[in-house]
Order: sequence, then C-alpha cells, then structure tokens
Amino acid sequence: MKVALHLNSGVHFSASTENGQRFEIDGSEAVGGQDKGARPMEMVLGALAGCSAIDVISTLKKMKQNVSDCHIEARGERTDQVPAVFCDIQLDFRVYGNRLDQRKVERAVKLAVEKYCSVGKMLESTARISHTTTIHQDPSYQE
Repeated sequence: MKVALHLNSGVHFSASTENGQRFEIDGSEAVGGQDKGARPMEMVLGALAGCSAIDVISTLKKMKQNVSDCHIEARGERTDQVPAVFCDIQLDFRVYGNRLDQRKVERAVKLAVEKYCSVGKMLESTARISHTTTIHQDPSYQE
C-alpha cells in the first residue's frame, strides 16, 4: 500500500493512492492551512468510521440482513498535550433496512468496532472507542 503527497501551497497537499484515488489534506489556519482539504486527524476519524462501516455491511450481508443504508458519525476528543492523540472516540451507527434483526445488527457493529476494524485496533492503545447502534426499519425497501 502506498500514498503519495504533493505540496500545493502552505500546508495544503494533494494525495493519491497507488490505485489512482485522490484526496486533499490541509492543516489548521494556525499552521498555514487554507481550508482546502481535510485535516489529518479528521481523516483518522473518517478512516475509523469507514473501516468499521465496511465490516458492518460485510457482516450483515453474511447474516442475510437487508440493509438499505448505513450512516456513521464519529466524534473524537484529543489529549491536551503534544502529540494530541485521540483519547476518546464515539461511533454512532444508524442502520436502515427491511426486517432488520436488532440482535444481528448490534452484533455486527460490536464485532466491527471491537474485533475486525484494523484502524480501531491501531487506535485502541490510546483511545477508548465506544459505539451506539440505532436501527431504522424501512418496510418499503426491497432487495
């Protein structure tokens, strides 16, 4: 796996993956940022939410659950010292679908957050990661 960065100006970088995906990274205004990209720690939260979400959806498919949508909100608190690592992270999962089994959805989220997500495993040495699960039944959804 490889990511390459190119400095644009200030502390704004364009990044690309070896698969050709592109994204923008920028710092805060305090260090010369221009609000032209996500801050690195925002990307870490996004990576945790994305990794967990992929694992949740994959697990729910194996459990034969009809998921129509999934929303995750990630909130992180950082320490006051440098480096300002995350010390507390909250993941709120909202899963939408038809005839979802609450126990299966809650189990899929728990497994994703506590066992399968690689990003979460890296972060758990410095941050307490907690989660909630809300299920929204959507009877109009047909797979």
